[in-house]
Amino acid sequence: MTVLLWMQARNPPLMGDSMMRYKTKDVEGSSPKGGHSELTDDDDDSKVLIPGAPTTSRQLERWRPRHLLCAAVAAIGAVALLTHGLLKEWADVGVMHAVTWNIAAINNNPFEYWITHEDADYNRLMEAVQEFIDNPQSRDVQVSEVFTPAMWKELRQLMERRGWSGLAETDALWQSDFSRRAIISGFMKDKSLGDKRLASMPDRYTNTINTLDQGTANRPTVINCFAGDMTSVSKWWAEWKRFMFQNKLKLPGGASGPLSTEPAGMLSKIKRSKYPAITAEEEAISIPLQTLAQAIFDAILVHIVNTVSPGGKWQQLQQQMCDALNRKKDEHTIGILESYSEANVVFLQEAASAFMAKADDSDLGDRYIVSHSGSLDGKRDQNSVILLSKTFFREATIREHTSAVMNSFTTTVPVSNGDLYVLSVEDTLGRQYLLASFHGDTNGLATLPVLAAVHQLATTLPSHRLIFGLDANTYEVGTASLQGMSEFAADFVSKGYSSCWGDTPDPKSHTTFNARTFLQAQLQKAARADQKISKGDKNPKDFIIFPKSGFSLLSSAKDNTGSRKYVEDMVFPTLQFPSDHGLVYTKLKVN
Repeated sequence: MTVLLWMQARNPPLMGDSMMRYKTKDVEGSSPKGGHSELTDDDDDSKVLIPGAPTTSRQLERWRPRHLLCAAVAAIGAVALLTHGLLKEWADVGVMHAVTWNIAAINNNPFEYWITHEDADYNRLMEAVQEFIDNPQSRDVQVSEVFTPAMWKELRQLMERRGWSGLAETDALWQSDFSRRAIISGFMKDKSLGDKRLASMPDRYTNTINTLDQGTANRPTVINCFAGDMTSVSKWWAEWKRFMFQNKLKLPGGASGPLSTEPAGMLSKIKRSKYPAITAEEEAISIPLQTLAQAIFDAILVHIVNTVSPGGKWQQLQQQMCDALNRKKDEHTIGILESYSEANVVFLQEAASAFMAKADDSDLGDRYIVSHSGSLDGKRDQNSVILLSKTFFREATIREHTSAVMNSFTTTVPVSNGDLYVLSVEDTLGRQYLLASFHGDTNGLATLPVLAAVHQLATTLPSHRLIFGLDANTYEVGTASLQGMSEFAADFVSKGYSSCWGDTPDPKSHTTFNARTFLQAQLQKAARADQKISKGDKNPKDFIIFPKSGFSLLSSAKDNTGSRKYVEDMVFPTLQFPSDHGLVYTKLKVN
């Protein structure tokens, strides 16, 4: 094409022997300046009037070289534009644009994190709840006064109908322990309950459930977007029983198809291997035990908010915040991702199946293959996903390797179904890649074992370049129970990898900064209004890992605003940015 344009510049159509030849005739009444000429096709005498064209043979001789030069310049310009486009295309295939983002965050509970709200009643409510829990005084009544023995009897009967084991042991704990505890000092502030996840684990499974037949289903509780009447404990309890034990839901399943169950059927045992605070005896009865703890927890929250906000204003605020932060969360997330449309690959963590469907139906789905594991997490509905540019990758070459990695663990590793997704794929030039997206456990203890397993797989596929996007859940300062960022960096460097933040990332370059309120299931993590910094989660958690032999780092950036900038020392999420993890973007040169 370049040669053809160059030849046409040297031999424009006016001079081509096989093309239309023109001659001039003087036009009556025309003048040498500012007139027009009549150019005639020799073959059919058709006439074309060209303003400013020469009107005599001498003028034609002067006119032709000047305009031939213009034609040549124009052709050269076209060649330059074409060459620039080709060079840009050639350059682009030598650069990999990658994004990683844990998108889930708090979004089920509008009260979970401190935010700025335009209604002063919001601050009054949150401060009143904080004061109730911090200094309950005479309001610290026994659990049995809020969640009554009659309510426990009804709950036990519902569990018996499901055929659950361990009910006698759970009843013994209710009689001797739970019913006698004070609602704040004995239950809400009991750190061991939080460490054992007795209230937070069932909340994770049943708080907000994305179904195939009923849309989003919310457990009746203060800490989600349930819209039913909860202006008294009795009204709440009727809704709670019906939801947990009677409301049958159709859930996304794996290879065996959709799963149909009541929310109570979604609960799983709490394993000591992941949460060592729980005893072996408690693990054995952890399904009925966590159901009891969840019911008590929800009842206490309903009691607290109706005590400090007796007119029901708290529920009006809840619904306002749900509209802003929750119900439109997927749309906001997709909009932010669309602003990074130059990305070749996007690693997502904690994506719900409903989000994947919306992404596939949006403009994002026009540009990307929304790729996920063949076995989705149908209970927690938190999945790692990889978006692949349709113009960069060949969809027919995608192969999943998740099970190979999961089956390679030689010891117990705290990785749940949906946390990890691994695939191989080719780009349009035939180059091969191994891509992995991973969501680490809260303490980051699975991060090094998972990296080791992915690395082991990569060594068996030497022609594939690895890119690994992950929420490593690493911490600025590591401990025996928390994975330190520096130790993580030393580990990936020892395996021949680097990161979007280099070989020695700055531990103070954080990608999370959030602070929990007192209206959430892990009260031990709650921060007073004046403790947002000291008790907040402000850590470097999000990374893109790659082999030094396969890529060179060009640049990296992070975003906690949705507008390609990161505001340091700002607590998030915000009304504009719906996650508590910053988005990480990096450019890699393909070696």
